[in-house]
Amino acid sequence: MVELPPYRCWVFDCDGVLLDSNAIKSRAFHDSLADRYGTGPARALLEYHLAHGGVSRFHKFAYFFSDILGRPPADGELEAVLDSYAALCRDGLRTCAVAEGLEALMAAIPADVPRIIVSGGAQDELRQIFAERGLDRHFTAIFGSPDTKGHILSREMSAGRLQLPGVMIGDSRLDFEAAQEAGLDFVFASGWSEFHGWQDYFWGRNVTVVETLGDLVPR
Repeated sequence: MVELPPYRCWVFDCDGVLLDSNAIKSRAFHDSLADRYGTGPARALLEYHLAHGGVSRFHKFAYFFSDILGRPPADGELEAVLDSYAALCRDGLRTCAVAEGLEALMAAIPADVPRIIVSGGAQDELRQIFAERGLDRHFTAIFGSPDTKGHILSREMSAGRLQLPGVMIGDSRLDFEAAQEAGLDFVFASGWSEFHGWQDYFWGRNVTVVETLGDLVPR
C-alpha cells in the first residue's frame, strides 16, 4: 500500500489507469488504417501513438495525414478514419477489465472531494461507456478530447472546481507533464502502461509509482 496525504481533488487518466484499454486502442490505430493505406503507414502511426501516450486521436490522425502521408485528407476522409477507429474501440471498451481496487479507492475518498477523469479519449465516447458500465457514479465529471488535458485542468482550476493540493494518476509522460503544469502531485500507474522507458524517465523525480489503483487503497 502507498499512503498518500489528504487531497482536495483527485484526477484520473482513463486508458491504462481505470480501464485495461491501452492495447485495444493501439490495435485500433493500426487496424483502422492498414487495409486502406497499407501496413507501413499504419505501423508508422502506431509507433507515433506509442511514443505520445495521452494525446488525442484527433491530433494523431491529423499527424497521420500531414506527416506520414504528406497530404491533407480528402473530403470526408478524416471522418471516415475516425469512425473506423471508434468502431474498433467500442466493443473492447465495453468489456475490458476495470482497475483492481477502483471501488475501494472511491469509497476511501471523502464524498465531498472532487474526483474527475481527464483523458485523451473522446469525451462523448467516454461518458457513454462509463454510463453503460455503471462506472460514472464514481466520478464528479468525465472530460476528454478534443480538449487537451492541460486545457481541461487549467479550465477546471480557474473555475474553482479543482483546488490544490491535488493528485493526478496517469500512465504516460503527457499525464506527468499535465500534472506538473497544473501543480498536482503525480502517481504513475505502471501495470497497464505502454510508456516504454518509464523507469529511466521517472528516476530521481518526485513521482509515486504503483502497479494498480489497489495499491492506493488504505488498509
